[in-house]
Amino acid sequence: MPAGLLTPLRPPTTPPQAVRRASVPPIDPLAYAPSEQRPLRAKLRRLAAATHIVPHRHPWAQVAMSSTGVIRMSAARSTYIVPPSRALWIPPDVEHVVTVLEDAEIRTLYVHPSARFLADAQAPDAASPFERWPACRVLEVSPLLRELVPHLDTAPGAQAPDERERCIAALVLDELRRAAPVRLGIDLPADHRLRRLCEAMLDHPTRWTALEDWAAHIGASPRTVARLFRSELGSSFGQWRQQVLLAHALAMAARKQPMATIAAELGYASASAFSAMVRRAVGQPPSRFFATAP
Repeated sequence: MPAGLLTPLRPPTTPPQAVRRASVPPIDPLAYAPSEQRPLRAKLRRLAAATHIVPHRHPWAQVAMSSTGVIRMSAARSTYIVPPSRALWIPPDVEHVVTVLEDAEIRTLYVHPSARFLADAQAPDAASPFERWPACRVLEVSPLLRELVPHLDTAPGAQAPDERERCIAALVLDELRRAAPVRLGIDLPADHRLRRLCEAMLDHPTRWTALEDWAAHIGASPRTVARLFRSELGSSFGQWRQQVLLAHALAMAARKQPMATIAAELGYASASAFSAMVRRAVGQPPSRFFATAP
């Protein structure tokens, strides 16, 4: 493992159980299709933990948020943990999959290609979010954005928006423009063997700590797995696993668990050791990185 990376020191106390997921289709996206007249549409869906929304795509962009609970979204060969403090921008025509990690109230925003930000000194021509974000992007959710989104109409159909919704929608887009990006995303491989290992680690990141154990799980040699991590993901096993641990820590922080509990659950010998890893990985102290909106 490269210098500077910490290895969790405490193995899990109990073996994980197999994850059983219920697969459901997406709610008919056409019922919420945005348009030039209504460039921002909102949808609300409540789903139980371990629910899996099958892969789908649509010709408009999407912003995924959760009012409560934590979801995992996979898109464009990466996967993202999305607690209430974060939102995920997904460009048009990108296939994505949603896995509910704990009971969640999911709020989805659909964004039409004609959408523009409010004009100001920094963006006098009211730039498009599609120009600013050509790829998937994790954004912080501000308190104002969290308050605004529930006031958008979530009824299906093509009815025209009233003046109040147009104003709220414009403010929502402006808050998205102002949102700070977050360096959080976990790349996924194309190789089916490594993909199986990565999916297993995403489900149970503390099942094992050593590369040898994870390699045995898929019936491959440690050397082969290490080579696949480099060729498929441009990363070492330790670096990739660190990102997985950070993502799971983010989900635990969203449940208001103390830092000492998070560190112990993820196998670190102390909260200070875990905090040092967070600072090195994301350049922020845990108090900032794991901050959630009130």
